Amino acid sequence: MSTAPDLLFRTLADPTRRAIFERLCREGEQTVGALTARSGVSQPAVSKHLGALKQAGLVRDRHEGRQTHYSAQPGALNPLLDWTSQMAGFWQNRLDALDDLLKRMDQ
Repeated sequence: MSTAPDLLFRTLADPTRRAIFERLCREGEQTVGALTARSGVSQPAVSKHLGALKQAGLVRDRHEGRQTHYSAQPGALNPLLDWTSQMAGFWQNRLDALDDLLKRMDQ
């Protein structure tokens, strides 16, 4: 079973998906057509990427008539922020221990 960070890393590993998510974060809610217009990929490909982003909780869709509007859900990145904080703490502790060891060796 995948953990939230695994799913987020896998989803955002694709540069097109990452670009779509970043664009929604910067520019706000957009339709598939608007996202396709400047993406350099086909509408079916953009829709597929939006599906993956939605499955990971990174985007939300809203239907208005025949149009579907997508918006970024930056809060979905919280598991990655937690993971990177844990890793930063882990490595900081390791580097502090190495620094202490090197200081003791110099004495």
